[in-house]
Amino acid sequence: MTKNQPSLRKTVSTADLYSDPSPLPRHATLSRNFTTVHRRGMNNPFMQSRTSFQQPSSIRHSIAAPLDNLIDLSDDYGAPEPQQKPPPVPPKVKMTEVPEIPSFGKRETRRAEVSGGRERAEVKKEGPEKYTKPFTDYMTANPTIFHAIDAVAKDLEKAGYTKLSERDDWGLEAGGKYFTERNGSSLIAFAVGEGYKAGNGAAIIAGHIDALTAKLKPIPKLRTKAGFVQLGVAPYAGALNDTWWDRDLGVGGRVLVKEGNKVVTKLVKLDWPIARIPTLAPHFGAAAAGPFNKETQMVPIVGLDNSDVASNKGDDWKPSVLGGEGAFTATQPERLVRAITKELNITNYSSIVNWELELFDTQPATVGGLDKEFIFAGRIDDKLCSWAAIQALLNSTTSTSANPRPLSSSTQLRIVALFDDEEVGSLLRQGARSNYLPSTIERIVDSFADKKVQSLVSRTYANSFLVSSDVCHAVNPNFLGSYLENHSPRLNIGPAITFDSNAHMTSDAVSASILTKTVEGSGAQLQAFQIRNDSRSGGTIGPMLSAATGIRAIDAGIPQLSMHSIRATTGSLDPGLGVFAFQGFLENFESVDALYK
Repeated sequence: MTKNQPSLRKTVSTADLYSDPSPLPRHATLSRNFTTVHRRGMNNPFMQSRTSFQQPSSIRHSIAAPLDNLIDLSDDYGAPEPQQKPPPVPPKVKMTEVPEIPSFGKRETRRAEVSGGRERAEVKKEGPEKYTKPFTDYMTANPTIFHAIDAVAKDLEKAGYTKLSERDDWGLEAGGKYFTERNGSSLIAFAVGEGYKAGNGAAIIAGHIDALTAKLKPIPKLRTKAGFVQLGVAPYAGALNDTWWDRDLGVGGRVLVKEGNKVVTKLVKLDWPIARIPTLAPHFGAAAAGPFNKETQMVPIVGLDNSDVASNKGDDWKPSVLGGEGAFTATQPERLVRAITKELNITNYSSIVNWELELFDTQPATVGGLDKEFIFAGRIDDKLCSWAAIQALLNSTTSTSANPRPLSSSTQLRIVALFDDEEVGSLLRQGARSNYLPSTIERIVDSFADKKVQSLVSRTYANSFLVSSDVCHAVNPNFLGSYLENHSPRLNIGPAITFDSNAHMTSDAVSASILTKTVEGSGAQLQAFQIRNDSRSGGTIGPMLSAATGIRAIDAGIPQLSMHSIRATTGSLDPGLGVFAFQGFLENFESVDALYK
């Protein structure tokens, strides 16, 4: 911080706010093991110095670590404290003026030219707040990736999109709208411009729709411990971290059921609090401070069974027999099987072939803040950008008076791809490293080609542009020193372009200028994010897709706080601002790209 000078200028740099905080002087140490203040050179003859408590590597409760300046007492009874100078007066900081609650209201009226030089009637577009409730409703209703993809598919079908199977032949038409799924956890939707020809480019938005979670193990039934029924789960990516303690957890996912001569998939959602991972009270000392073992100490409790006390027979553990010996349900917890079959109205336990279930936070997504300027929800990373991209595609391919560039005026493809498994490396067949997107584009080109497809696919890649849309870090006011001064995205402003000098991101000068031009006039303002040199950036699907295809690419995502927490925060206008920015890209890329040929 700036030193206390006799006179301070009214205008100073904001750099001090983003610099490393100065270390605070150590006055006292408080931990669970000690409640006595420690000071060097104690004069109290009745007090003996004790070895300082070492901070554990992983701490769940804040009071388990030494806290500086928590108690400012003197152990020198009766001895006066030395005189200290008053703390320096902080300088007045001139910040860029940004409204506390950005208010966009109705977007500006504009005229769009149509064929023949005529102008279409003036239209007004609604503000980003239109998308706040639909987004929170979507997040609450679709807690697992299977529910999230299924909801997107239903929205696409309502908007006139035709579902395609990768197993079948595709008969595509210019002006057509289509989508395909893979594994029920990934989806690619695309619209073909009426003027499209094989080899033309595509405006592509790609993101991941998976989120950190805890998945049930193949055989999750565990022995009852001290009367508690528990569930065997395994962390997906960084789940079962400290934010999972003491949360109300539900169970959901997909169930494979044999009906007649077919096996069908049914989605299930037990959305009341079923499971909880209880903390150990801080009164137990060091054991409550961690670190904790995810296999033995973060096992959720799902019920009680004190039958061993009543019968006095001890802990005689027996496997389930629901569905008969050899049935899948015989390997699963009986009470869980009964709950799921009741939810799905299944009367024959043996008809369940298998299932893929996970835990999720049951607390609904909601708006918050004094004026409801925030959204608090689980699984924001990255259903936020995925949902906004789909809404942008639906808007850009729906013929309305508010859409100045419908498919009838396009000669390109408009594509949105939502991938699974990004949080664990994207290496599976439904991930971004798979052939899913390249294969889909090749099949589109093949449907319109009249010569060698390989050459036309290469041309398509060269004429295309990819927006890798993954959420980025919003600036946290309590940790400004962890951010760069001019690379600290704010909420309710617009998506941020993410940069990285070590190629963890695809953004460069050309791609940034293209995206900026396409977003102009959309109502969203692009920001910039780059992480500090002493921190490491996370990864996205952008580099892997761009490298595999040669498509020009950029990384840009909507800001959020508390990334990888079980519950995170974004701005209440950010879903709508994301829709506006992505829609601007899909509609304007074709004309902007002409400037770069």
